[in-house]
Amino acid sequence: MQLEHLEVEEFREFLEGHPLRSFMQTPEIGRVREMNGWTVEYLGLKEKGKIVAGTMLLSKKRHFGKKEFYALRGPLLNYEDPKMVSCFFSLLKKHVQKNSGYVLRIDPYLVYQSRNGAGEVVPGVDHRSCVEQLLSLGFHKVKEKDQEQVSFMYVLDLEGKSEEEILKNMKPNTRNTIRKTLKNGIEIKELTRDELTIFLKIMEETGKRKGFAIRDLTYYQHMYDVFHDRGEIKYLVTTLNLKHHIELLEKEKEEAIADKEKLSDAKYNDGKRKSFDTTIKSLEKRIAQAQEILEKDGEEITLSGSMFVMTQPEIIYLSSGNYEEYMMYNSQYLIQWEMIKYGIEHHYKRYNFYGIPSSFDKNDKDYGIYEFKTGFNGYVEQLIGEYEMCTSFVYYLIKLLRKLK
Repeated sequence: MQLEHLEVEEFREFLEGHPLRSFMQTPEIGRVREMNGWTVEYLGLKEKGKIVAGTMLLSKKRHFGKKEFYALRGPLLNYEDPKMVSCFFSLLKKHVQKNSGYVLRIDPYLVYQSRNGAGEVVPGVDHRSCVEQLLSLGFHKVKEKDQEQVSFMYVLDLEGKSEEEILKNMKPNTRNTIRKTLKNGIEIKELTRDELTIFLKIMEETGKRKGFAIRDLTYYQHMYDVFHDRGEIKYLVTTLNLKHHIELLEKEKEEAIADKEKLSDAKYNDGKRKSFDTTIKSLEKRIAQAQEILEKDGEEITLSGSMFVMTQPEIIYLSSGNYEEYMMYNSQYLIQWEMIKYGIEHHYKRYNFYGIPSSFDKNDKDYGIYEFKTGFNGYVEQLIGEYEMCTSFVYYLIKLLRKLK
C-alpha cells in the first residue's frame, strides 16, 4: 500500500463515510487554515483502489526552513487495527520527512474511555491500547495545557429521542430555567455575515471579563464564508424587547394577585397567600429592574450570542459569550434548547456542548461551564488527546528556543 494524494472531493467522500469524521477535517476548515498561512493536502492509503485511511494534513514553515505538520482532528483510520496504524504512520512519517518536516502532530477524534455524566470511567469504549501503540511508534503525549484542541467534551445523544423526552431528562433547574426564558419573551435571531460584528462585540466583552483571548472578526467571517452555503454554521444571538418583557411581567403579576384574591380567609390558605406574596414581590422587583435597564440601554437589548457548527452526525456548540449585566435572564439556556430541537428535527445523532474542564473540581475556575452543561443530562466524552512525533533533529532545537523564550 502507498500513501497517495487525493482530490478534495475524493477525500470528502471518504471523510463523510468515516466514523471518526469531524468538521475540523473538512475541506472547509482546510480553506480557513489556508487563509491563515497553512498549506493543505489530502492524503489517503488505498487498498484495491479503496481508501482505507486518510487525513487532511496541514503544514507551515517555522524555523530553519523546516515545517510543522498537523493532522487536525485526524488522521482517519481504524485505530483498533495495529497493522493499519503501524503502516499508515510509517508512511506518513516518511512523507513528512521528505517534505522538510520537523514534527508531526495529531489529535484524532477518538474516545479514550467511556465516562458518565459525572466524568466517572464506565464500561464501554476503551482505547488505551491504541494510545500505547502510538507511543510505541514514537509519538509522545502533549501536555493538556499545550494542546490546541479540547480533549474533554460534554455530549447529549439525540438519535431516537423526542423533544419531550430530552426535556424531561434534564435536571429540574435547567428545565425550569428554559421554561422561564420562554415566558420572559426572549427571542433568538440568526446573524447574517454583515451582522457578525454583533457577535464579535459579545465575545470581546466576555473575553475581557473572563481573561481569555478571542478570535478576530476575520476568523468568524471566514467560517461563515466556507460553511454557511452548506447550511453548516449558525451565529445566534438572544434579544429582549424590554417593553414587551415588562408587559408580560405585569400580566403575570395581575394573574398572581387575582389568584390570591380568590382564596378564602381560611387559615389553611395562609401558606398559599404567603407564596403568592413572595411571587408578587419577586415580579415587582423584576419589573423595576427591567424598567431601569430600559431607561439606561433602550427598548431592545442583546443578551448573548453563540456559534454552532453543524456537520453530520453532530451539532457542535463551538463558541459563546454574554453580557454580564444581562446574565440574570439566562438566555444561553434558551439558545441550547432551540438548537437541541433543531438537531432532533434535522436528524443529527448528537449534540456536542464541546469543551469542559478535565478536573471536575468544584474549585476549578471553569467549573461553572461544566455545571451549566451537565444540567442537560448528557455524558462526558474524553478523547485520546494530542500527540507529536519528532521527524528531524531541528525539533529539539525549536523546543530549546521556545523554552529560552
